[in-house]
Amino acid sequence: MNGSELAAVLDTACERLASTGDELRELDAEVGDGDLGITITKGAAAVRTRLATLDADALPNEVVLAAVDAFGTANPSTYASLVSSGVKAGAKAIELTEVSTAEVVAFGRVVAETIARRGKSAVGDKTILDALVPSLDAAELSADGGALEAAITAAATGIAETAAIAAKKGRAAWAGDRGIGVADAGATAYLRFLEALR
Repeated sequence: MNGSELAAVLDTACERLASTGDELRELDAEVGDGDLGITITKGAAAVRTRLATLDADALPNEVVLAAVDAFGTANPSTYASLVSSGVKAGAKAIELTEVSTAEVVAFGRVVAETIARRGKSAVGDKTILDALVPSLDAAELSADGGALEAAITAAATGIAETAAIAAKKGRAAWAGDRGIGVADAGATAYLRFLEALR
């Protein structure tokens, strides 16, 4: 997949992702301030606008950096900041050329490590990491085919498993036991992105 093809995939995915804004706002409002829906909706729109300005011969890393810059500045929030810093670190560490499963997994590992470090969080804290890390593990094991479907299934499982606990990090942690039984909104947003890619 070259840069132009990647841009087309991301454009379609962001168009689909924007339709999840209300769901994510409502989910986030159960334990937080409800701004995640706005972050995703505005971010997805900004990404599409930025992608439309890229040259046809833009390289995959250039596409990714343009997209994440647009997402991170469209509606500044903790989620947008963590995701954009992670993706920027990934683009700096891993030069995407073919956008293969192996490259994407290696890229995603850097994203996850950066989010964990900056957010002072880990798998099991009920954050995006509970969907992101299992999805990367599953994709890596399915590198010969079906990686995206495996990633979606693993992300959904990670979200379901941590819904039963109280969040340990972020604004959702302030809700305490009130968050038990509520899926993490940030992790759900990541799952919706994967589904939009499908």
